[in-house]
Amino acid sequence: MASDGGEVYPSPSSKGRETSDFLMMIVRTLSTSADFEQREKEKARIEKSFRQSDKLLGELVTDNYEDLTRVTQAFSTISKKIYESRDKIKKIKDDLSSCKTLLHCKRDELRRLWIEGVEHKTMVSLLDQIEQIKEVPTKLDNFLLTKHYLHATDLVVQAVAKLEGPLSGVMALRDLKSELTTRKEQLHEVLIGGLNKQIYVTVPANQKPSYRRTDSLTRQGDYPSLERKKRSGQDMFPTVEPFTHEEIKEDLNSNPEENPSHFIALLVESLFVLKKVPDGAEGLKIRIQPELSAIVARASQQVVENSCQQGELLANNNQPRFLLELLMMVFQQFRLVAHMHKMVLRNLNRVIKSGVLIRGEQMYDMTDVWSKIQAVIELLLREYLDVQNTAASRQRAPSSFDEPSTDISQYFSKKRPNKPKKPALFRFDASIHAMSTNSYVEDSRAFDTSDMFNASMLAEMGLEKHQMVCKPSVYNITAIFKPLQDFIREVEDAIACMDGSSSLQAFVTDFVQDIFLGQVHYSVKNSIEAATIGFDSLRHVVDHKTQRDLGVSRPLLTSTVIVDKNIQDLQELMQDLPTYADQFLNMICNILKDYRDTCHTAYRGMVQYDADEKRMISAMWAKDEDISRFLRSLPSWQVLQPMEGQDMNQAMCSEEEMRTLNSKEVNILISNLSSSDSMIPQQEIITDATQMRTIANYHQSLEWFTGRLGHFAQSLSSKSDKHGTQKSSKYPPVSHKALESLNTLEKDFQDLAEICLLLLHLEVRVHCFYYLELVARKSNYAGPIDDLDPDSNVLKLNKDLTAMEEVLSQSLQPNKFKYIFEGLGFLVASILMNSIQFLPKINENGIKKMCRNLFAIQQNLTNISMSRETDLDMARQYYELLYLNQDDILTAIAEKGAQFTYTEYCQLIQLYHRSHPGGDPNQLDKRMQRLREIIEKGQNGVA
Repeated sequence: MASDGGEVYPSPSSKGRETSDFLMMIVRTLSTSADFEQREKEKARIEKSFRQSDKLLGELVTDNYEDLTRVTQAFSTISKKIYESRDKIKKIKDDLSSCKTLLHCKRDELRRLWIEGVEHKTMVSLLDQIEQIKEVPTKLDNFLLTKHYLHATDLVVQAVAKLEGPLSGVMALRDLKSELTTRKEQLHEVLIGGLNKQIYVTVPANQKPSYRRTDSLTRQGDYPSLERKKRSGQDMFPTVEPFTHEEIKEDLNSNPEENPSHFIALLVESLFVLKKVPDGAEGLKIRIQPELSAIVARASQQVVENSCQQGELLANNNQPRFLLELLMMVFQQFRLVAHMHKMVLRNLNRVIKSGVLIRGEQMYDMTDVWSKIQAVIELLLREYLDVQNTAASRQRAPSSFDEPSTDISQYFSKKRPNKPKKPALFRFDASIHAMSTNSYVEDSRAFDTSDMFNASMLAEMGLEKHQMVCKPSVYNITAIFKPLQDFIREVEDAIACMDGSSSLQAFVTDFVQDIFLGQVHYSVKNSIEAATIGFDSLRHVVDHKTQRDLGVSRPLLTSTVIVDKNIQDLQELMQDLPTYADQFLNMICNILKDYRDTCHTAYRGMVQYDADEKRMISAMWAKDEDISRFLRSLPSWQVLQPMEGQDMNQAMCSEEEMRTLNSKEVNILISNLSSSDSMIPQQEIITDATQMRTIANYHQSLEWFTGRLGHFAQSLSSKSDKHGTQKSSKYPPVSHKALESLNTLEKDFQDLAEICLLLLHLEVRVHCFYYLELVARKSNYAGPIDDLDPDSNVLKLNKDLTAMEEVLSQSLQPNKFKYIFEGLGFLVASILMNSIQFLPKINENGIKKMCRNLFAIQQNLTNISMSRETDLDMARQYYELLYLNQDDILTAIAEKGAQFTYTEYCQLIQLYHRSHPGGDPNQLDKRMQRLREIIEKGQNGVA
């Protein structure tokens, strides 16, 4: 509140110190003021404030009367209790003082009573301990029943400690002490058994392997490979929790097996409490191998049960997919076993790091675990891969499978007959010395751990007791190689940090290189030998069922199909065993080289007619580079090999262009085969139609075989599509050298197939020359008798062509058949027209006979080609010109133009003059001169 002098006083409602200051200020103001009036004013002001405060206080009391009453009553009660408590405390103090005086007087008696109380208390404690010790067996059984091993261990350890300590003198507990000591000594075996059960039998709920049965385990491998796991972000092995220093506790209200990791920690902690950690580690190490064998036996039983067949029947079937299923189950369980061993070792290291145990004590590690796992798998593989039997047969692979130049023809060559061995007169196998020696050798082998085929190891593991899921065979490796390699890579990754090496990888490598490749080579050798060695073995064709299965319409050689089947098997092996793709490809190339040589040898045997390697005319021409290049350049040949993306019909020429090209071919044939000196010998043509069928079968087979080889070669090399994207191949990468060798062999087979087709094309034409030259040179066309039948050689040609048509139509595709017989009419017409120069003379009967020859051939060729051969009509018209006078012929040429060539007209005129010898000799020269002038004039007019 502000005064007249402008001073500000604290409010009367302030708290204690402010109120005191305010009163002192008022007193000081009243005492120091000299003016009475001022004091009166100050007094009046204070009185006014007092009245206001009193009024305000009265109002507050009135408003809070009830609260004020309660506070006052409470204060009175508290004050009363305080006074009463002071009196009681004073009384207690007096009583304590009196007690102290009394106790001081009876100190000796109190000491005696205290000692007696301590003695009684000790006796009661001992009696309680005895009662607790008596309950230990029951509690121990309950803990073991509920698998609370840590509580059980603590209980038995403490009980034995008490019996050997404070209660050692209690004779009544002697039997109980013996019992508990025995159970303590046996408890670590229970703990080791529990650890083994957790490792090998119990599987965490979140890590249970899926054993879904499937029949789609094909060569592509329906299994979780290592690469797929890496791509999907999955770990190869379950993660082991890092080591922590937390105290291991056991909850009696829960099932300890619900958490396997914690349960293992409890078991190890129990061993630590028992001071049996080294014994426990040794017990776990000893049980690794038998327990893994038991897993194999259980997995085998499960596969047999899932197959819905009896074990004996399943073991006799060659179904490696069941072995693959067994291995996938075993691999998954072995991964979990390794994971559990990691957890056990982590806990063993934890108790060792506590400093209680000596760090250098003997303990197993993960190297031992992986070593046992590999050993069990190796023994399992030895049994299913039939290593012992196949090794005993000594079928070894060649030493240089990886060299493309490996020659396997030695396996297909004829073997020298073995000299008969002389029978032994005496044998000492059953003598005492021999029997004792053999027994010693067998015993030595039984203890030789380095023996690759030691059967005693199987007996030690108990693997002979598990049920077989398929028949043992070396070829079982094809179904399991990829998942086996993935598992081996997992093992190598797991033991990489331990500087360990995979013994399983060494076994698989030795098996494949030393046994499997040799077995494959031996099987391929026997199969191809059976198909290629023997009389006429390369002439046999497959049956119709095999044709339908292969999707071909014409017969194929059995040898080609068998070789292709073996190559297909090797191609599948390249996919099944990608690591050895180069070896299998080199084996394929060597097989192809040998079969190529065999085919060339058989081809030479069919086209060779003399011991001096003299060949048929058609074979020599088909091999000639110039003639072969010319024939391959003709449209009729190019139609057979249309380019990629080009229609066959686009390669066709017009009829006039085709006639021109055919005339070139015919001229080449006539210039080489039609000469006045000699005729074609019979031994230089193929007279047996069945041999033509064989050559046609060779062509079809080799062309089909070449197509399959080409597809295989394209699959081996990475190709790019039209967008430039690399296409993935189903085959693994192979060496460039082997791929080049394969492409070269493919071209060799293609060339031989084309040579066979060219030979057939030429052989039919050589037959026409052979018979038609005899028609002109050996027959009489100037006889007086009207011979109505065609020439005998014409009939032979028709018969020959019909026989070839029958065999080739069955062996060749329609387009190939058309290529061989197309253009024969033009060829026959050209041959007969060119043969006019070899006729000494001819009369009307001879002209009629020649026309009958042409008509007979035309009918036969029409039946073969199913089209009218118009070129033979022109040849008949050519011979019918001999009916006319030569001057009339020249006049017709001058008026209508030349229908034939100058040479053909000259030969016609010359034959006419030879047939009419009574005319003027100079007349021939005049007519030839007039013919030349007419032809030249006609050519100039056309120009």
